[in-house]
Amino acid sequence: MELKLSFAADTPPLALLAAAKIAGLSFTTDKTLAPGSPPALLLSNGQRLQGAHVLLRYVGRVASILNFYERDPYESSQIDEWLDYAPIFGIGSEFEGACSCVDKYLLQRTFLVGNILSIADIAIWAGLVGTGVRWESLRKSKKYQNLVRWFNSVSAEYDAALSEVLQTYVGKKGSGKSVTLTSKEPKASNTQSTVVENGVNLDETAGSRSASELDLPEAEIGKVKLRFAPEPSGYLHIGHSKAALLNQYFAERYKGQVIVRFDDTNPDKERSEFVENLLKDIETLGIKYSSVTHTSDYFPQLMEMAERLIREGKAYVDDTPREQMQHERMEGIESRCRNNSVEENLKLWNEMIAGSVRGLMCCLRGKLDMQDPNKSLRDPVYYRCNLTPHHRIGSKYKVYPTYDFCCPFVDAVEGITHALRSSEYHDRNDQYYRIQMDMGCKRVHIYEFSRLNMVYTLLSKRKLLWFVQNGKVEGWDDPRFPTVQGIVRRGLKIEALIQFILEQGASKNLNLMEWDKLWAINKKIIDPVCPRHTAITEERRVLLILSDGPKDPFVRILPKHKKYEGAGEKAVTYSNRIWIDYVDAESISVSEEVTLKDWGNAIVKEIKKDQDGKVSELVGVLHLEGNVKKTKLKLTWLPDTNELVRLNLVDFDYLITKKKLEEDENFVDVVNPSTKKETLALGESDMRNLKSGDIIQLERKGYYRCDVPLIRPSKPIVLFSIPDGKQQTNDMLSDECLRDSRN
Repeated sequence: MELKLSFAADTPPLALLAAAKIAGLSFTTDKTLAPGSPPALLLSNGQRLQGAHVLLRYVGRVASILNFYERDPYESSQIDEWLDYAPIFGIGSEFEGACSCVDKYLLQRTFLVGNILSIADIAIWAGLVGTGVRWESLRKSKKYQNLVRWFNSVSAEYDAALSEVLQTYVGKKGSGKSVTLTSKEPKASNTQSTVVENGVNLDETAGSRSASELDLPEAEIGKVKLRFAPEPSGYLHIGHSKAALLNQYFAERYKGQVIVRFDDTNPDKERSEFVENLLKDIETLGIKYSSVTHTSDYFPQLMEMAERLIREGKAYVDDTPREQMQHERMEGIESRCRNNSVEENLKLWNEMIAGSVRGLMCCLRGKLDMQDPNKSLRDPVYYRCNLTPHHRIGSKYKVYPTYDFCCPFVDAVEGITHALRSSEYHDRNDQYYRIQMDMGCKRVHIYEFSRLNMVYTLLSKRKLLWFVQNGKVEGWDDPRFPTVQGIVRRGLKIEALIQFILEQGASKNLNLMEWDKLWAINKKIIDPVCPRHTAITEERRVLLILSDGPKDPFVRILPKHKKYEGAGEKAVTYSNRIWIDYVDAESISVSEEVTLKDWGNAIVKEIKKDQDGKVSELVGVLHLEGNVKKTKLKLTWLPDTNELVRLNLVDFDYLITKKKLEEDENFVDVVNPSTKKETLALGESDMRNLKSGDIIQLERKGYYRCDVPLIRPSKPIVLFSIPDGKQQTNDMLSDECLRDSRN
């Protein structure tokens, strides 16, 4: 499609040019319009469009697979609002006010609208770039950290496309050359999960999309239907989150829908508690689903299908003992029951349905191919007896279908077009298609992605259940667990989890991911906005007496975050008697000048020690005119008052001591015997206002999430330590600030 864009040479439509470049649209440009003229686009059929935002919306619509503009009515309207707002950046007197407004809006957001890039992001990006030096100076000052974070993220992800646009249309103004914008190969990423497949690169940092993308096979816009199908045998964990978010991503991209289906076919493991919490976790992830179904809804139809396959000679009842059956499948040995008559199979099938003694000895198997090299096709089990009551339907059934049997059927019945499955199921794909063929069902496309594996982490619900049942953790929401509720309770923002998972994309590469990367993303989100507080470790804290300090304590009102007003203010008490951490006290020499944070300098005149040679008290004088830049030690401190609150600082370690378990390795052998450390501390009085879920930074100690707020003075506030993404190495021990924070 040959398109021609015309605009005035002095005012190139940067947003339009950038969006077209990212979307891979190609057109020639003509910079001969008179100054002040709106840009115009000549289509290949001779039709003409005019106006910067009209053309930007056009690009958003024709680049539909990128979801640049065409979304649900609410998000599309939000995009329109931002397009209307973007020109304000060009008004000199309004520029900083606009920056402040967008900075606050981006406090808890990765993108302006939804979880993926839109033309709204491109419009605001171009508005900032268009101010030239003014934005660059603000960007370096870090005055608007949320805005800078967002700007840098967009710029980095689309560096090649955006840099080319800037070089061509800003760095070389007036060149008069006609330029053709064409889609290039996406820039290779240094993420661990980049994959090139069929000549296409999928690299989805922070949920944004490459110019070229991996497609669902035979997908049609508006007709894609996907399902996220967890088993209600535990809580949603980080591995499930990847599947859920990828389903949503493809549904949004193709304007389709996602349903949530509970794969509830094993009453021994499943409970209503898990259903409720899975729905809670799905909502936490922001998954937009059209309906909730259960595999158990289809038990009558599945029973009918099983009987039909028996009558057609495609299934048989087998009473071979389980271990012998497994051995025969491995060796390709046909069961002695394989050639039973239809009548005999139906008779035994009815015994299974009744849950009789004879029926309990049997299972229903598909008659596929016992000689197939793919062992999953060697007569898999379709039904087993189970007398345990089902959490939804009680004791109505005595037989239950296996996942291998019900999944191909229910997918087809519910009209699923594409079934997203992790690559660990790859060998069972042929089985899935064969079963659908035997059933006479419409073929559903399987789309594979790699399972998300984390170091020092177990994602098997069976193994996680062991920790719960053996009292190794508090429950499924324990902060040491990889469940959504667990890591959120630890202090992870859902925005960070979404960004981390979407960075992995739909790669089929198997990766063992480090937690550090996830926590580093989280730090970038919480650091610009979380309030700062002071705490002193209670054990062996040391009193510093300032002989010329204020005998009558006074109070100052200070910001909780010097670069973010939204964090609020706190009252700080200044006294001639203050507490400091022991690790700081033992580092000080007589006559040394130190800096007291948020106060000024002081000189230590005397160091008192106890009979064991431990520092017990310091005496000093204020030296507020001293140069804070020249002191070696910058001390956090608390006044010696009865207004301080008691704290319990809790640190966690991994539940296992090995990065990756081998397939035949027993996880119980590598269970970490010590995974929780509690440290009592004192905190400034303002911390009594903390609420459960609040995230703060304790100066020189790290980030924390309030798990239990102040209930009564005798019970401490419980704060969970939040990792910051820095590996605990020996090199870090040499860093004084971090050394102090771990003592």
